[in-house]
Amino acid sequence: MRLATWNINGLRARLDFVLHWLKSRQPDIVGLQELKIEEDQFPRRVFEAAGYSTLVHSQKAWNGVAILSRDPMELVTEGLPGQEKYGARLIGARSKELSFLTVYCPNGKSVDHSDFPLKLAWFDGLQAFLEKEHSPHKALVLCGDLNLCPSPKDTWNEKVSKGKIFHTPEERERFQSLIDWGLMDLYRNKYPDEIKYSWWDYRGGAFHLNQGLRIDFLLGTEAIVQRVQDVVIDRDYRKKKDGMTTSDHTPVYVDLCF
Repeated sequence: MRLATWNINGLRARLDFVLHWLKSRQPDIVGLQELKIEEDQFPRRVFEAAGYSTLVHSQKAWNGVAILSRDPMELVTEGLPGQEKYGARLIGARSKELSFLTVYCPNGKSVDHSDFPLKLAWFDGLQAFLEKEHSPHKALVLCGDLNLCPSPKDTWNEKVSKGKIFHTPEERERFQSLIDWGLMDLYRNKYPDEIKYSWWDYRGGAFHLNQGLRIDFLLGTEAIVQRVQDVVIDRDYRKKKDGMTTSDHTPVYVDLCF
């Protein structure tokens, strides 16, 4: 079974590219973030024709999350309880014994911006939600764009960026709280010393210079960790394909022996 996450940075601009990737990589379940499209405009029939059922929690112009799955999944959660003011940023579903959550965490903008404490509060809300609604002893995958770098290995320039947005002790403490609760960073668990990124700025040739950040994650409980065969940061899909322009994020996927 192949599970994936991808911040597509606008579905209208990226639909053909996503379909290209689905055909090439054949994932079973995908969490998408940053749809930037209203729910009634989501192209369900297009994805159905490609073999995927869809669950969508979205809004006009920004945010938005969705789950694509080969087998229909049961919708469990739309939105993070208590954090509705921050928009459509969480959707959860279940398939048999597997629970699957995808999130698009707030950016925070800068440590001096009023959005930064709201970002931390959002993570606190996510922690409370997991503690109330889920168990670390069951099969759970939480994936998405967390908008933080957990360690110096996950950023191209820790020396300059340490203490700045994505690199603060407060953000890293929130990430560690998810780990302490019972989630594992599947990529870092599989490849503890690898230096790879999932996001590169469009500007300044950042991708070609490999000046990136690892901010897109697949987190799983122990029941998931035991089934991991491989975890891939799909860097090839940060490149243009057939004239189509990619997102500034690349997909990340895990292969499980379910």
